[in-house]
Amino acid sequence: MADKKIKIRQIGSPIRRPKSQRAILTGLGLGKMRREVELVDTPEVRGMIRKLPHMVEVVEG
Repeated sequence: MADKKIKIRQIGSPIRRPKSQRAILTGLGLGKMRREVELVDTPEVRGMIRKLPHMVEVVEG
């Protein structure tokens, strides 16, 4: 059974954001504007996305 993937894109800058938000971005594999990553769709990843609605968007998934 293949794991479901989710594709996310960074839409906000980490400049002048709290360290915790920058750490979440790094944990998602992002850090520069307009970057996209494809991750396994888990509750942990969904929770990280919910913490940064102003900085990331779900492209597909």
